[in-house]
Amino acid sequence: MADPFGMATQLAGNAVRFGWYSGVNWLFAHQARRLGNRPRYAPKRPVPRDGELMADLRALFVRDAAAVRDGLYPPAEPVGTIAQHMRQLRAMFADLPETIRRREADDVQSATVLPAAEELPDYYAQDFHFQTGGYLSDDSAQLYDVQVETLFYGAAGVMRRAALKPIAEFMHGRDQRNTALLDVACGTGRFLREVRLAYPALRAKGLDLSQAYLNEARRHLSGLRPVEFIAGNAEKIPLADESIDIATSIFLYHELPGEVRRRVSAEIARVLKPGGLFVFIDSLQMSDRPGWDGLLEAFPVRFHEPYFAHYATDDLDGMFTHAGLAPLETSNAFLSKVMARRKC
Repeated sequence: MADPFGMATQLAGNAVRFGWYSGVNWLFAHQARRLGNRPRYAPKRPVPRDGELMADLRALFVRDAAAVRDGLYPPAEPVGTIAQHMRQLRAMFADLPETIRRREADDVQSATVLPAAEELPDYYAQDFHFQTGGYLSDDSAQLYDVQVETLFYGAAGVMRRAALKPIAEFMHGRDQRNTALLDVACGTGRFLREVRLAYPALRAKGLDLSQAYLNEARRHLSGLRPVEFIAGNAEKIPLADESIDIATSIFLYHELPGEVRRRVSAEIARVLKPGGLFVFIDSLQMSDRPGWDGLLEAFPVRFHEPYFAHYATDDLDGMFTHAGLAPLETSNAFLSKVMARRKC
């Protein structure tokens, strides 16, 4: 049954988040300029006008709300309190001078000196986005979500929820209690929280290399039915062959070297059951939106994403097909690309 009230609620929530984070985005950029931050790169490829970006973002918000109306997933729920959110914002602004210093010096080594980095791959132990501690510190884990929501004008959660549509289609007629989902590189658990709200009885697992981020994920899912969290490398997932019905990977692949992407894809295919679903969300690639290619050209320079340029031109379809993951559908969701694949 259609739920117009749920759609209205979701639209209103999206509008509030957009308004709030747009303001935070403007204030953060203004403060960065005051502290001497300079543009690092002028793209040669075309970039969209602000009006075009905002129109596409509004369309994403409407699709998100329509999915709630159609019962594909429930309305989003806030995480944490206003007081917690304000503390995160203050911490993000407090870290800005150090972030700018590292950006100007091309210093991406703060994560490498942390004890957590000792047994992790070199490609992972660095300061992605120039953030202090990379993905390895407690402070980074506590700031990550407010940082990405600020970057994407409050749309990061909405882009993640695009993965719930192919999951809903796959789950139609299935028993949640007998269905296992693995979120590969689950980070702070924001997507797993959406999964748990939509499917309370699903056997959900989250895998991540960062213990700090797994700790934050547990906090985000507190009060809900427990999720099994696994500290491990997606290059060698510590699960049995053909043991998972649904695998998801959200904003992981652009932070992996090309050869690692292929090993991770093979591992995802290995743990999926025949006929199992893989849902991939990551950045747009070059030519997905040709008039937006300048954004993709500039992004890795401005935010220290050392593997992004290769990702932006990588043959994802060929890589997934070679791993045994056949295409179902591909679409764009604002600045993200959504792919649904089926294990052969």
